[in-house]
Amino acid sequence: MTEAPLLEVENLVKHYALSRGWFGAPRVVHAVDGVSFNMERGETLGLVGESGCGKSTVARCIVRLIEPTSGSIKVNGRDVAHLAERDMRPMRRDLQIVFQDPFSSLNPRHRAGAIVAEPLVNFGLAEGAELERRVAELFERVGLRKDQLNNRPHEFSGGQRQRLGIARALAVNPALIVCDEPVSALDVSIQAQVINLLGDLQRDLGLAYLFVAHDLAVVEHISHRVAVMYLGEIVEIAPRDDLFDAPQHPYTEALLAAVPSPDPRNKRKRRLIEGEVPSPISPPAGCRFHTRCPIAEARCKLEAPRLRAIAPGHEVACHLRAPRISGKSAKLNAETAR
Repeated sequence: MTEAPLLEVENLVKHYALSRGWFGAPRVVHAVDGVSFNMERGETLGLVGESGCGKSTVARCIVRLIEPTSGSIKVNGRDVAHLAERDMRPMRRDLQIVFQDPFSSLNPRHRAGAIVAEPLVNFGLAEGAELERRVAELFERVGLRKDQLNNRPHEFSGGQRQRLGIARALAVNPALIVCDEPVSALDVSIQAQVINLLGDLQRDLGLAYLFVAHDLAVVEHISHRVAVMYLGEIVEIAPRDDLFDAPQHPYTEALLAAVPSPDPRNKRKRRLIEGEVPSPISPPAGCRFHTRCPIAEARCKLEAPRLRAIAPGHEVACHLRAPRISGKSAKLNAETAR
C-alpha cells in the first residue's frame, strides 16, 4: 500500500469580501484561486512569485492562521481545512510556522527560555527538570547558548531571533514547518547561516519545509521542487533543476532572466515583463498572465489553462507548451511516421 503524501492541498481558495461598489455589486479579492500541490515527507517545496501573488496566503491557510474559503488541506491523510479549533489543536503538532519578521513574532515580555518552552507546556510534553533539559537541548541544536535562556528578544540579534523562532517551531517535533520568507529580513551572511541550519535540521530530523520566498537564489539552494505562483494561481511546478535549467512558463522564464548574475562575463539576455500586474479584484479572463505575456494567442484570452504534465514531475499551466518526449520515444515516433 502506497503511503499518502504528508501534505495534499487540493483546489485551495481564499477570497476576501470587500464593501459593495457604487451600484451594490459585491467585490471580492481573489487572493488564492484553486491552488493544488502535494508534499512528501522530508522534502522542501519552494513557493515563489511576485509580491502580492498569494504565496504567503497559501502558507498561512495551510497552518490555519487564515481560514480558507474552500478546498481541502490534508495532513497525513486528514483534511484540516475546516476543522473546529478543538479538533485542529492536536494537528498543530505536525504543522509549525517560522515567520518573516523574527522580532514581531516573539513576545517581548517573555524570556527566551519561556518562549521555546511554551509549546511543550501547551501540549503537555514536558515539565519540571525535563522541560528545562528539552529547552536547553533546543537552544543548543539551533546554535544558541544556554546562558541566553533568560534573555528577552530585544537582547538578541536578528539572526539569533530567527534561530529562537526555529527552536520554538521544533519543540513539538513537527513533520512540516512552513517558512514564510524566513531570511528576507536578515543580512546576507546571516541568511546563509540560517539556510544551512534549516538544511542540517532537515537532514537530522527528516523535516519537510514549505519555503515561501522571493529570492530565487535562496530557493534554488534549499528546495527539492519549486512552485511558481502568479495572481493567485500556480503556473508551474517542477523539480528544482528542471525548473532552473529549462523553465517552461513565460512568467517563470521572465523571473529567472531577471536574476542578476555574479559573473560579469555572463551576458544573460533579460526578458522584461511589460505592463502592470492585474488587480486581484478583477483578474483577467482566460490565462491570467496573457495581458503581459509575449507569446499570448487569442485562445489565451478566453480559456484558462490547467496545470498539465509536460515531463515527469514537471507541470505547467500554458496552452503553448507541449509535452517533452524523451529521445527514445522521439526516435520511435519518427520511425513510425516513415
